[in-house]
Amino acid sequence: MVVPGHRREAPALAERRVSLRRLMRVAAVASGVQFGWALQLSLLTPYVQELGIPHAWASLVWLCGPLSGLLVQPLAGHMSDRCRSRFGRRRPFIAAGAGTIALAVLLIGHSADIGRILGDHLESERRPRAVVVFVIGFWLLDVGNNATQGPCRALLADLSGKDHRRTRIANAYFSLFMALGNILGFATGSYNGWFTILPFTITSACSINCANLKSAFILDIVVLALTTYISISSVQEIPLSADGTTRSAEEVQQEAFLWELIGSFRYLTLPIWTVLIVVVLTWVGWFPFFLFDTDWMGREIYRGNPNEGHAYHSGVRMGSFGLMLNSIVLGVTSMALERLCRKWGAGLVWGISSILMSLCFGAMLVISYVAKTTEYLSSGHPPFGIIVAALIVFAVLGAPLAVTYSIPYAMISTRTEPLGLGQGLAMGILNLAIVVPQVILQHFAVALWQLLLFLDLILQKPGLTNKLYCP
Repeated sequence: MVVPGHRREAPALAERRVSLRRLMRVAAVASGVQFGWALQLSLLTPYVQELGIPHAWASLVWLCGPLSGLLVQPLAGHMSDRCRSRFGRRRPFIAAGAGTIALAVLLIGHSADIGRILGDHLESERRPRAVVVFVIGFWLLDVGNNATQGPCRALLADLSGKDHRRTRIANAYFSLFMALGNILGFATGSYNGWFTILPFTITSACSINCANLKSAFILDIVVLALTTYISISSVQEIPLSADGTTRSAEEVQQEAFLWELIGSFRYLTLPIWTVLIVVVLTWVGWFPFFLFDTDWMGREIYRGNPNEGHAYHSGVRMGSFGLMLNSIVLGVTSMALERLCRKWGAGLVWGISSILMSLCFGAMLVISYVAKTTEYLSSGHPPFGIIVAALIVFAVLGAPLAVTYSIPYAMISTRTEPLGLGQGLAMGILNLAIVVPQVILQHFAVALWQLLLFLDLILQKPGLTNKLYCP
């Protein structure tokens, strides 16, 4: 079925069927993008607190991700569907997004130095100019991530055509490279000696922790440049303008008039709405975990605070190690997903993964309670059993995360192809289902924080908000 008023998407490639090896090479850019995303997840919440932003307000910095996802990825996907560049439809957006990511991580890594040049005082607990530079870089990073991933997934859908099995395999490859990027990123974040390898990263405004972050982002740029080149050089797209003159009369439909994203929702079928609703509910659980995973390890398990001794940063590094284990499980699961989907069906696999995810999040609450009521060692480190339990939960969560990164995208791709909406726009619609719960949770965080401030005023207990762990 083709939606009235739309046309089938023009073939993007000269080859109607490409090899699985080429699909894998195209998906390689996910590794470079996810390298930076892993560093963002593991290190930036602790780092922004070192710049002086209170812990409870740290989640507001992350609001840029959902907001940019609401606008950038649907827009990038929609524009890539109609891009008439001589380099193709998707590849210019992948390259531009990678360039934006590189600029963003340079700003983030050098935010303390730039803030110092602009007038921040080193002895001050808060560095407002560094914070401004950091937030600008942070927003650009999310813009670049969204501008790259959507068109890349759309390109994989173009390459897979109407073959549902190849679509699942292509998205499994993408998930696999995301896992590889996570492993590199979290391993980099868990190592605290980068400043000795790149000693020039230490400055008067950038301490050891800052220098490690800066060094990690320099490595990210190298990996991103390499994987982007592999991806965009692996396939030769036919420009849309050239292809549009060669289609047969049966393929030509009325010119698409959909220029506003909201208009596309009227054409979505019940199965597509079901996928979107499940994605919304899934990301209500994932987003708080991504936001506070290493911070949870530093505060709840290691009982530390930023800028107060070494306990907190030891917990952050241990959390990064846990996320590296998570990524290993993610990669292994990604390679097995196609076989599992053929045996059990994609819906059942997705349902089992959601149950497993819920059990793991419940286990984190239990571990937090046990850590709070347990007598710690004289050294201040948590008991070995608590650390192992936390790492096991982090690792097991890699399995449902692999499903989250793969199956919903394959389902949306195969179900929207007959509608003729364009794979870029389809990926943008799915991204809305991911970022909407994030925005809702962020607004809930703001409301909760304001309520606590109000209670402070009424009860005259200024320390109440300082006891808040997760807004």
